[in-house]
Parts: sequence; C-alpha cells; structure tokens
Amino acid sequence: MVVLAASIVSKTGKPLISRQYMEMSRIRIEGLLAAFPKLVGTGKQHTYVETENVRYIYQPMEGLYLLLITNKQSNILEDLETLRLLSKLVPEFSQSLEEDSVAAKAFELIFAFDEVISLGHNENITVQQVKQNCEMESHEEKLHKLIIQSKINDTKDIMKKKVADIEKSKMEQKKIGLTSALSGFGSKAASSIMQELEGTPVYRTDPAPVAISKPSASTARGPSKGMQLGKAKKANDFLETLAKEGEVVELDVPKPTGGVAAVTANIAVDPVSLGIEEKVSVSLNKQGGVENLEVQGTMSLVVNSDEDAFIRIAVAGGPNKNFQFKTHPNIDKNLYGSSNILGLKDPSRPFPTGSELGILKWRFQSKEESLVPLSINCWPSVSGGESYVNIEYESTSNFDLQNVQIVIPLPASGHAPTVNQVDGEWRYDSRRSALIWTIELIDDTNRNGSLEFVTSAADAEAFYPVEVTFSSNRTFCDINITGVEHTQKGGPVKFALKKSLETAEYNVV
Repeated sequence: MVVLAASIVSKTGKPLISRQYMEMSRIRIEGLLAAFPKLVGTGKQHTYVETENVRYIYQPMEGLYLLLITNKQSNILEDLETLRLLSKLVPEFSQSLEEDSVAAKAFELIFAFDEVISLGHNENITVQQVKQNCEMESHEEKLHKLIIQSKINDTKDIMKKKVADIEKSKMEQKKIGLTSALSGFGSKAASSIMQELEGTPVYRTDPAPVAISKPSASTARGPSKGMQLGKAKKANDFLETLAKEGEVVELDVPKPTGGVAAVTANIAVDPVSLGIEEKVSVSLNKQGGVENLEVQGTMSLVVNSDEDAFIRIAVAGGPNKNFQFKTHPNIDKNLYGSSNILGLKDPSRPFPTGSELGILKWRFQSKEESLVPLSINCWPSVSGGESYVNIEYESTSNFDLQNVQIVIPLPASGHAPTVNQVDGEWRYDSRRSALIWTIELIDDTNRNGSLEFVTSAADAEAFYPVEVTFSSNRTFCDINITGVEHTQKGGPVKFALKKSLETAEYNVV
C-alpha cells in the first residue's frame, strides 16, 4: 500500500487539509483535488474512483469528503481500513464537520494523520493511541513540575523566616536606641515623653527611679504589640495562599515571646518516594480464549533530599514464575540476585535527587485465560430489522478494578441505542458512534455483570473491536518494598510507596 495524500475537501472541490506522503509538486496535488468532484458520480454504491494514474478512495462526511489518493497498485482493502480509522479521528479533533471548524483544527488533524500513515504506509495503531501520542502527556514532566513547585515553596518558607528575623533585629535596635536616648533627658521630661508614647497619663509619687526603667519597658511593649498583629496577618495570608495551591500547611501562632510572634508552616514531604507501576496489554478473541497477555512493570525511585541519597532498597517478592527481571545498569546485580537488595554498584555514590529513576523492570507474557483480570463476552444477533446485543463481563478475585470503561462500537445510525438492562452506567458517544459502559468499582460484590441493548440492524463485526480500560491497586508481579536503609549513617529511611496497574491496550477482536 502506498498512500500519496490524505485530504479533506468540500463537495465543490475546495481543499481544506491535505497531507502528502510522497514527493509531489503543489500544482499536481491541487490538480488531483480539483479533478476529484468531477469524477464522483451520484447514486453509486462504491466509494472509490480510478483514473489512469491514481485511485481516489473517499468517504462522505456531511458536507465534506475525507479522501485518500493512492497509486493503482495499492491494496484497496488496507486503504479502506486506513480511511475508516481516519474517519474516526476527524470527529475526535474537530468539534463539528464544518469548513471553519475543520480549518481551525488543521494542524491537529495533520498530526493525527501522520500517526496513522508513515511514508505512505499504514501504521498498526488505534484511535486511543493516536490521541495519547498527540496529547504528548509526560509523567516525567508532571513530576519535574511538582519538584520545582516544592522547591519554590521551600524558598518562600525560608524567605518568610528571614523576614521575621530582620523584623526582630529592627525591634531590638529600636529598643536599645530609645533606652539610650531617654537616659539623656531629665526624669520629668522622660516621664512626659513616655506618657505620650503610651497614650495614657502616668502618675508616680517618686518619678526619678521610674523614669528610666519603667517607661522603657512600656515603650518596648507598645510597638511590639503592633508589629505582632501585622506579622501574624501577613503570615496567615501567605499560608492561606499555600493552602490554595494544594500544599499541606499547619497554622501555628504561639503567644508572643520576646516581643516577636513565631509562625511555622509544616509541609509533609517524604525523603524517598517509590512507585511500582504495571501496564497490561491483552488481546481477547471474540470466539473465546486469549490471543496474548503481556505485562510490563517498572519500579521507580525519587529521592527528595540530598541527605537521603545514599540508600539501598530491600525488596521482597513471591515466586513470580515466568517473570523476566532487569535492573538498571548502575544497580549491583549480584547484590540483588543474592539478597534482593537494590543498591548502586558504588555505595559511596548517591542516587540522583529531584528526578525519577527506573531501578527495576520486569516483563511477563502468557496465553493462560485464568490470568486475565477481566473477560468480556459479546453476543450480537439480528431480529426483525434490529440488532440485539448482550455483553457480559467476568472478573477474577485477584483484582479489584477501578474506573472500568468498556467501549462498544455501534453502526453509524446517528441515534442512541435502547438499553434494556445494565449493571453500572452507560452513555452514548455520537462522535465516536459508540456505547460507553462504565463501572466505577468491580470487587467481590459484583464480579459478574451484563449489559443488554438494541440498535439498528448490523453485521456482528460492526460491534468489534471492544476496547476496555481500568486501573487497580494490585499488580501481577508479587513484589513489595520491605525497607529503605541509609548506607552511610545506617538505620531506616522514611519512604512512600504507590502501586498501580493500568491498561495499555485491552481489546476484544
């Protein structure tokens, strides 16, 4: 198969988007697109037109045509499959199938087309994978931003403490300076000054010994009270801002000590963060059985403190039969093989701080049906001009699954199906022409469930492939962290651990 170009044109022949995959001049592609509306006849059942040199394969989309231009030696069946995939992508990136909307999303659609077609050849990819590639979502980028934000918050905390120290120093200097100034006045003048500062008259039978010591203490107490209120309000405003940004803070405003109020903000961050993450890919046969089950897992490490970078991790695991493990090149393989401890080859070197590092990977592959966490059975049948579809799911007791979503493609009828019975919730996605069945949680209370709906008559193949997504807190690999030890100081290091299982590609075909 060789695709020369993928285009979206209006019914009058106006090109909205055109992506060429073979070298050709602008004049030639414009000529091919301009000739297309004249070749399309009315009332024809097929959706391709051949000329002397090229073949046009097209699909009407409301007031537009989705068009593939190929050479005549190209496999038309593969080209039709590519056209069908592109027709599903266009509504995903364009809000409506109008000229203005499509033109506004031109670059997004071109990028999506490039994920499907490479150098004129079809790529083995799904709609979900295309969307994921185009979004370019990066877990490492998110983690990096969180670390940067944490450092910014720490800097703000240090700055707040510095401000408090400076204010305290200023107050002490004012106190010393005022005491020295008052010592140069007579007792009567000093008493008069202190009366004005305190705001209330002072009457003493013997003012001489009191003029220096007593008013100076009152003077220090007066400004200290005013500064305390202002500082506490600013500190609380700052901590409230941190709380709005999602930080965990504690307001602690103790009683004044030495004329200055202390405010602390405690941000809980574990010195070491560990993650165990698995991606499962499953291909189920619609007739029953498993075509392929593959699990790829990673243990990742993030050191948040330079002091705790000299560590090694103790790992415990079950038999894990048929699992293939691989350590990072800098990890001591002999130590891991003999003692199940993950540490650097050179214990005097620290782990990098502030960035995620994969220290252990594993892979597992099988065709055993009992290992599949969620089995799907689909039973479509046609009766009286309508298709009756029954879908059942069955989950193994090993996994509790969250956010389960089962996507069943529907014939392009343009209207929602009639759902007679459902365990969970459902919705109709008109853009994808699919019914989306959602179960929030599958545990021991609902290991089995079913969905029954009626839609317009269609061949059984129209309801495949069924796509499944879910997540779980349990992994296939029986592996855990028993402790983290400091290699220089000795003793345990506090750590946080998160385990997750997610679907990479889970289909019934």
